[in-house]
Amino acid sequence: MSKIITIYHGSNNIIEKPIFGEGRKNNDFGLGFYCTESKELAKEWAVNSLKDGFCNCYKIDTEYLNILNLNSEKYTILNWIAILLEHRLFSINTPNAKKARQYLIDNFSINLNQYDLIIGYRADDSYFDFAESFINNSISINQLARSMKLGKLGEQIVIKSKYAFSLLKFDGYEEANKDEYYIKRVNRNVEANQLYLKILEEDSSDLYIRDIMNGGIKNDDPRIPRNIS
Repeated sequence: MSKIITIYHGSNNIIEKPIFGEGRKNNDFGLGFYCTESKELAKEWAVNSLKDGFCNCYKIDTEYLNILNLNSEKYTILNWIAILLEHRLFSINTPNAKKARQYLIDNFSINLNQYDLIIGYRADDSYFDFAESFINNSISINQLARSMKLGKLGEQIVIKSKYAFSLLKFDGYEEANKDEYYIKRVNRNVEANQLYLKILEEDSSDLYIRDIMNGGIKNDDPRIPRNIS
C-alpha cells in the first residue's frame, strides 16, 4: 500500500526536477532537497525582503524509503544538535565549546548516509542561535528543549538519497509574495526570540553541556529530553 505524502519546497525558482547532489553542503543535514509538509512555511522560506518566490509542490511515495525521524521518541534533542554540528558552521569561541562539539559528535551523531529521507527541525536563525547558546554553556538542555518549540518555526523533510530523488513527482507551484510572507517569516522569528528571553530569565538548575561532558552522559540518559516535536 502506497504512502504518498505532499511536500513543498520554497525557492526563488520553479524547480520541476530537483537534481541529486546539488545544493549546499553546510545545510542542516548536509546535501539534500529541503522541503516541508506546510505550504505556508514553504512560502515563508521562499522569499526575502527584495524578491517574491515560489512554493514548489511534490508528491512522493515513502512506502519503501528508509526514514530517519529525529522528532520521534527514539532520538533526543542532542542527536539533532550533533548532526547540526557536523554540517553547519557554528561560532565556537572557547576551548570548552570545542570540546563540547566533539563530545556531542562522538556520542550523539547519526550516520545519515543510510537514509533516504530525514525529518527534523529546520535551524532557522532563532533555532540556530538557541543551539549555539547551548554549545557555549549559556543555556541548559531543558531550556534548549523548550526553546525549540517557540515560534513554531517548522519541521522539514529532507530528500537525501538518489532513490528518493527519483520518486519525487512535481505537482505544480504557487507564487509567494514577499510583502506578505517575508513579514510572516520575520514575525515568527521575533516571537520566538521574545519568548526565548523570558526562558533565560528563569532559574535553571538543570544539565548544561559541561555537566553532560563531565558526567559522561550518553543518549540513553532519562534526563535528556526526547520527542522534541
